[in-house]
Amino acid sequence: MAQHQNCPCAETCAVQGVINMIGGKWKLPILCSLLNNGASRYNELLRNIRGLSNTMLSKTLRELEDDGLVSRAEYLEVPVRVEYRLTEKALRLQPILMDLIRWSLSDAD
Repeated sequence: MAQHQNCPCAETCAVQGVINMIGGKWKLPILCSLLNNGASRYNELLRNIRGLSNTMLSKTLRELEDDGLVSRAEYLEVPVRVEYRLTEKALRLQPILMDLIRWSLSDAD
């Protein structure tokens, strides 16, 4: 009788951790907008991502901050200016995302 082996990362899968960080409907569009446009203010992100609500933008930005992918800079001006930008950790995702795009577009079986 053949012995079945569990996935070596079944207990704590690193790939699943990454999927949790960047998965969901709005995380990749926000990361992509920041990647393409650089540091952006809250309302700029709302304008750049069609269909995104205030509530979801706020929630998703908080999650991305908690995961160390987006940083929030508050400038003490009148009115207060807040900008969001990608962290170095998020910038290291760019070549990986580009590879995924190429993979998804490839005609290979």
